[in-house]
Amino acid sequence: MTENLSLVLFGIKDLRLVDNPIPEPGEGEVQLSIRSVGICGSDVGYWQYGQIGSYVVNDPMVMGHEPSGVVTKLGAGVTQLKVGDRVAVEPSRPCRRCQFCKKGRYNVCECLRYLATPPTNGCLCRYFCHPADFVFKLPDNVSFDEGALVQPLALGFFACERGDVSVGNYVLVSGAGPLGMVVLLAAKARGAAKVCVTDINQGRLDFVKSIGADFTVLVGDEGAKETSKRVVEAMGREVDVSVECSGHQSGVANAIYSTRPTGTVVVVGFGGETVEVPLVAATLKQLDIRGMARFCNNYDVVIEAISSGKINVKQLVTHRFSLENAIEAYNTARRREGIKIIVDCSESQDTTM
Repeated sequence: MTENLSLVLFGIKDLRLVDNPIPEPGEGEVQLSIRSVGICGSDVGYWQYGQIGSYVVNDPMVMGHEPSGVVTKLGAGVTQLKVGDRVAVEPSRPCRRCQFCKKGRYNVCECLRYLATPPTNGCLCRYFCHPADFVFKLPDNVSFDEGALVQPLALGFFACERGDVSVGNYVLVSGAGPLGMVVLLAAKARGAAKVCVTDINQGRLDFVKSIGADFTVLVGDEGAKETSKRVVEAMGREVDVSVECSGHQSGVANAIYSTRPTGTVVVVGFGGETVEVPLVAATLKQLDIRGMARFCNNYDVVIEAISSGKINVKQLVTHRFSLENAIEAYNTARRREGIKIIVDCSESQDTTM
């Protein structure tokens, strides 16, 4: 029997299941029996290319940064959790000492370590240790799969927070991948009146229509201005906020052209190091163009949104695999099959989804 079966990336396209030692919690940490872990596009990116931007995989790295689990041991000084608590894990390890951490903006910590981002190991394994103050209790009515989806939904909520999405807003979401989907769900939960989603894949657009998109626009070979015209025509006017999730240059341009004067464009997705944008149009419209670094201070809100039924994230889960079949799960994600893929890391495979 394995002690701590883990999915480890050794290099480009080199994923292996290995047995690591079971870690012991340090001061202020808890040991977790990991249950559900979602697969993210960045996981696939590291696997296929060995890097994302300046983050390069130079040493073997355990994958996974969207976990839920059960507390199995407490480190010294931990009082807010107990053994047996069902939890979601925020995958950040900030320094807590820099100027940004002291202001509560730990997502831009100067020394931030983030799970499954080189050189920090992730949590796609049987057992894992994490700082207790970044571990959040799950209500009884929230499943482990839903707990794993707190992380991507936190991204969606933070994107809408960065864009000041509020009641009555018209919102454009560029990109109908899992990230665009959680932005859609978050925008609706925050009171957006109408949401339009664009993508190059009609199947994805059909799905987002089924989960709440008011309008969809299939992006073809035309330029961003032509796509923008179709967005504005569908919505009836220019949008108040655009959230770019595709990572494509044309998506940023479409967002700028589609947003009303004095509106806001939030850039979440990223592709290349540099992007050409219609800056003159953005300037003359007096647009606010805002970046986004992951998320912070919103796990409690996201968990409550799921628990209260305000947001249904279960509908995003299309595939589940055991940890023993995690490489097959990653291949399914690489082929872009389904929406959200969950790896079940429990040993018995009989836990509540």
